[in-house]
Amino acid sequence: MVRRILCCRRHSPYNHAVITTMISIEKLQEGIILPIDKPRQWTSFQVVNKVKSIVRHLVGIKNIKIGHAGTLDPLATGLLLVCIGKATKNIPLLQDGEKVYTGTMVFGATTPSFDLEQPIDSYYPYEHITNTLLNMTTKRFLGSIQQVPPLFSAVKINGQRAYLHARTGDLAPSIESKTVNVYSFEISAFRPPFTHTVETIDAPNTITQYKHHLYQTPLGTVPAHLPQADFRIRCGKGTYIRSLARDLGVALGSGAYLSALRREMAGSFTIEHSIQLDQVEVYLNNL
Repeated sequence: MVRRILCCRRHSPYNHAVITTMISIEKLQEGIILPIDKPRQWTSFQVVNKVKSIVRHLVGIKNIKIGHAGTLDPLATGLLLVCIGKATKNIPLLQDGEKVYTGTMVFGATTPSFDLEQPIDSYYPYEHITNTLLNMTTKRFLGSIQQVPPLFSAVKINGQRAYLHARTGDLAPSIESKTVNVYSFEISAFRPPFTHTVETIDAPNTITQYKHHLYQTPLGTVPAHLPQADFRIRCGKGTYIRSLARDLGVALGSGAYLSALRREMAGSFTIEHSIQLDQVEVYLNNL
């Protein structure tokens, strides 16, 4: 017998409003894609588990397939597509879609993870980095390029996730390079060293007072004297933005790592139409 939940008014533990339950097991099994705005410090796996918990709470069963299309780093935020039921069959197709990322890069230093997960391990010259040099150098990373994924990543080495090697101190395994596609790499703002002003691409000769970038809320300490740049990247499947930051730093004769990363688009889905985790129950009931 198929169980259906119909018009049961109750209080939801996920928000303070009283909601009307309308979702059915059949509809969940037919397939639903949830465009989740992943919170910072959540893994993609934790987001999937949260959605599973909500689905179980709604319909009382545990055997509905739920997965995600495209891992986001724990310190990244933004669009994570969570697939329910038959929609999980579309995960490979969803992963093939173009992605858009925004965020912030820090120059003049590196970390083992290429982001704030690990502390700075080396410092490099940075005084020569300018807005002009930065924009000239990013052009070298357009088109089909070779990229080595970070050791702190979900890529597999001999059947095991690379980050398991990295987080146990095993830095010996090497990762093979792969071809990825970068369609655009734009620097939206550049903050030179030893200053609190920002130089924008739209007005390269104008210096305006710097205000904190929307996504620049680092967990670790970013040395205030190091130059930083906000970016927007449109790329294909499998592109690691952390690796782009690392490689850009090398190309500049310096070092670089990410202090913020946000996925704005995945295929036909955009962050403007995403939902927060505490909105999932209401979203499902309104389908």
